[in-house]
Amino acid sequence: MPLQTTQLIWHNGQMIPWESANIHVMSHVVHYGSSVFEGIRCYAQSSPGSGVAQAGIFRLPEHMQRFRDSGHIYRMPLGFNQQELCQAVVDVVEANGVAPCYIRPVAFRGYGEIGINPLSSPVEVYVANFPWGKYIPSNEGANVCVSSWNRHAPNTMPTMSKAGGNYLNAQLIRMEAAINGYDEGIALDVNGLISEGSGENLFLVRGSVLYTTPLSSAVLNGITRTSILTLAKDLGIPVVEQALPREMLYVSDECFFTGTAAEVTHLRSVDRILIGDGTMGPITKALHDEFFGIVNGTRPDRHQWLTPVKVSAQQPELVAG
Repeated sequence: MPLQTTQLIWHNGQMIPWESANIHVMSHVVHYGSSVFEGIRCYAQSSPGSGVAQAGIFRLPEHMQRFRDSGHIYRMPLGFNQQELCQAVVDVVEANGVAPCYIRPVAFRGYGEIGINPLSSPVEVYVANFPWGKYIPSNEGANVCVSSWNRHAPNTMPTMSKAGGNYLNAQLIRMEAAINGYDEGIALDVNGLISEGSGENLFLVRGSVLYTTPLSSAVLNGITRTSILTLAKDLGIPVVEQALPREMLYVSDECFFTGTAAEVTHLRSVDRILIGDGTMGPITKALHDEFFGIVNGTRPDRHQWLTPVKVSAQQPELVAG
């Protein structure tokens, strides 16, 4: 599906036209994947009685902290503090007047050094936003497979950094799944234990316990992942964070993905093995409904996760449970 563009993009502190956000073909990032980025959602929130929906950006400070951390790991100073980056996101959403939307901050090594050592290449920082709907479109649950591609071994690629180069591995996982007729793939780690989806964290339910894989299993420290862990605590759902064998996928009562793009998406099957009865299970549904209730404004934002923006938004659509 072609990307729907907006009018303006924030670049190193200035608003520029969308069509002017270009880079040189000899930029370091083109040759070596030297970039870090974030994915953030801005949600429309119900405003009962007014007929106008407001908009809120989900966990903006946490996203911007991870953005800066990702750059720090790669010795890539972004040149802007967390507050300045948060303001850049608010500014570009308000300037374009588009909500709900997806927001993409990205920093990369630009035109300078062509050798592998990037330190003399300038760091460029951009923030764009655009309309974008559900990442996995079906409300019937995702049919996924275990990929033949593993996640990175420890001390090879830093998986705590949301770096562009890491997503070459993710592309292989996603393409293999799509070619074989699946919605998404799940990667194992170097030890053959469950890691995560190509761009999503993974949760499993067995009995009344919620399980998820730890950061040591080569998973990204997802913002939506930590939100679900918080909501599980709020709802009194027991959580175990530990390494998990592949076969746990097949014997689980429920499975679901989390992520900025995927939000909370239940899995219908893994490797053609039905999970439960294939429908969204009760624990997944409780967390799903709590998450969407908060982001869509139908339940209290008790953790102050939403940063308001001055944009009249389209009324949020109800997400089928």
